[in-house]
Amino acid sequence: MRMGIVNEIFRMSLDSIRSHKLRSFLTLLGIVIGVMTVISMVSIIQGLNKSFLAELESAGSDIIIVSKFQPGIQVGHLSEEDRQRKDLTFEDIEAIRKNCDLVKAVAVNLVADFFESIPIKYQNNKSSDSMIMGMNDQFPEVLSVYLPERGRFLTESDMEHSTKVCVLGYDLKDILFPHSDPLGKDIRVGPEKFRVVGVLQKRGSIFGQSRDNFVGLPLTTFMKYFPYDEANFEFIISPKKHDAIPETIDQVINLLRQRRKVPFNKPNDFAVFTQDSIIDLYNQLTGAAYLVMVIISSIGLFVGGIGVMNIMLVSVKERTREIGIRKAIGARSGDILKQFLIEAVVLTGTGGIIGVLVGYGIAALVKAATPLPATVTLWSVALGLGVAVSVGLFFGIFPAQKAARMDPIEALRYE
Repeated sequence: MRMGIVNEIFRMSLDSIRSHKLRSFLTLLGIVIGVMTVISMVSIIQGLNKSFLAELESAGSDIIIVSKFQPGIQVGHLSEEDRQRKDLTFEDIEAIRKNCDLVKAVAVNLVADFFESIPIKYQNNKSSDSMIMGMNDQFPEVLSVYLPERGRFLTESDMEHSTKVCVLGYDLKDILFPHSDPLGKDIRVGPEKFRVVGVLQKRGSIFGQSRDNFVGLPLTTFMKYFPYDEANFEFIISPKKHDAIPETIDQVINLLRQRRKVPFNKPNDFAVFTQDSIIDLYNQLTGAAYLVMVIISSIGLFVGGIGVMNIMLVSVKERTREIGIRKAIGARSGDILKQFLIEAVVLTGTGGIIGVLVGYGIAALVKAATPLPATVTLWSVALGLGVAVSVGLFFGIFPAQKAARMDPIEALRYE
């Protein structure tokens, strides 16, 4: 019996919404905008998170990074003491390799300044935007994503003798050698000639940026022929044992403090950190994006909620005689309350569904038309719909109570 009454109330609520289609649609626009914002922004941020974490995982989970400054530090915000920090050097790398027995390997690379102005050629084929990188021989041992697909990687002998050889990223190989084997061929990097000894495995792109459009030279050769900024020296260290990362970090810090003559009562004038620090920094950035999302969606939902309350109050006034008749023939105040609450929830729930569909469409469009990955998650859909329904309940309760408390005699007299 009660289920039949609930179904009847639900049907009457839908009929009321259908009878005022335009007014109902304009009312739920704020809900649509709020839910759409949640779905689209969460999908983009989740896609970015997935790509970013996959990139870190591909580099390995047990690496230690040594650089001049902590990640995320802006040069313009440095203290005067920090500005005086000495650059890390190639000799520091060699000292770590020889004296830190917990270190398995040390990778280092530098990128040429203004590499976009240095052409890379083979016969009539040319690339003008490929990175020119100096790399040491231990790069693949630390970062397995740099393993060669064909040929070999740079060797310790190449480093010692500053040999004029190179390895090609997969995309650069396709540009310079679209129909031929590059191994053993000589290419020109700027005015200098280098022999191709290897082609690296394809890594793909991230955020639309190719990770395979580069040429890698022995670090000592690179430092001899191309301009670079010594402040960009950064070491990536692989420990011999994963569970010995803290001890390895302590060993590296002690060595560098000795080499750089840092007094015992002074902090490090360099930075040593792991991937966790990078993830924490990234989470701070995405946290700011989430905050913006919350603010924008809250504004939309608040405006939508005010609109719902307004249309429900108008609806209560327009249907005063109907309320009086229903009460006169036996409807209870609770039935009237349920009717108008269901009407508000159906209204905002419909807006939530439309917002989910529009947000999903925006995420799909972003994924198809831009390099940004977008992934719609089930929890974001549930959150959007849940918030939409909650707005209906919150902003619909006052008009519903007003209708439920009406005196049937006064309501029947209303013109």
